[in-house]
Amino acid sequence: MTQRRVILSGSAFEEEIGYARAVVDGDRVYLSGTTGFDYATMTIPEDVVEQAEQCLRNVRAALAEAGCSLSDVVRVRYLLPHREDFARCRPVLRRHFGPVRPAATMLVCGLADPRMRFEIEVDARLPAAEGAAGR
Repeated sequence: MTQRRVILSGSAFEEEIGYARAVVDGDRVYLSGTTGFDYATMTIPEDVVEQAEQCLRNVRAALAEAGCSLSDVVRVRYLLPHREDFARCRPVLRRHFGPVRPAATMLVCGLADPRMRFEIEVDARLPAAEGAAGR
């Protein structure tokens, strides 16, 4: 029987909308779209690069709670309302994901809040030892 558990970040959005920051299902981790909000203060920086950095802090925290890290990411989706912002974020993404080289897609789309300029969604696999224990 596959083990399923949810991870909550404490974001007001999770309660309001009814979703989890991440779902661990067996050896897979599915991370919801994660933005640059600091969930402790519910503030978000104006600068897209600062949002990308905060976004990755949020992603790291959720993955750590799931039992994995950025090195376990197999798929990443970047969501931005402004195509031109992506070039400014590339050095940040390269620093965090360059050694991992996950499959990646960048989409230009509207985000839920006009203050949001960057969002990431990732899929990861738990390291083998933990993945085997969760099955």
